[in-house]
Amino acid sequence: MTTLLIGPADKTVTITVQQRTHTAPQDAFRILVPIDLPTVFRPVAPFPGISSVKNQTEAWDHAGARRNPQFDDGSQANEELTEYVLGSSFAYQLTGFTNVLSRLAAGIRGEFNVNPDGDGTLIRWTYEFKPLPGRRWILAGPFAPLWRRYMVAALDRCVHVIETKDNSEQPLLRAE
Repeated sequence: MTTLLIGPADKTVTITVQQRTHTAPQDAFRILVPIDLPTVFRPVAPFPGISSVKNQTEAWDHAGARRNPQFDDGSQANEELTEYVLGSSFAYQLTGFTNVLSRLAAGIRGEFNVNPDGDGTLIRWTYEFKPLPGRRWILAGPFAPLWRRYMVAALDRCVHVIETKDNSEQPLLRAE
């Protein structure tokens, strides 16, 4: 059983971004969940991108699955899928950072929600930081706009992958 990082009494710093896609929710979810992390999490100064993923021994489709994202700067983190609702949402927590985040946060809870939006989908992504004592002001202040910029760029790339794969999997129509 997973021990959750963040509880009701924690004072966290939350950053949420969202983007729409013309892709149907079930297709967006199917493509988003196993997305190739190095493809979408590229460097956005001052943050490194993800260069690879190690130690993923299970499919990323159920609570309890684990992996270790490796960052471009040589650091890494521990990631565990904590919630998985087929077709609509998944949540994960990141701990054990070996970069500057280890001095700012005890960890992070991330969550993706995939919601119907007309003929397409609204994807909402939230990062909830659990600050270390005395560090909340840094995360909520100068850190937040920089991290939001990183998230916007990554979500834009996620939507691009979703729309590209969705279009490539559609049958071709032929003129007769």
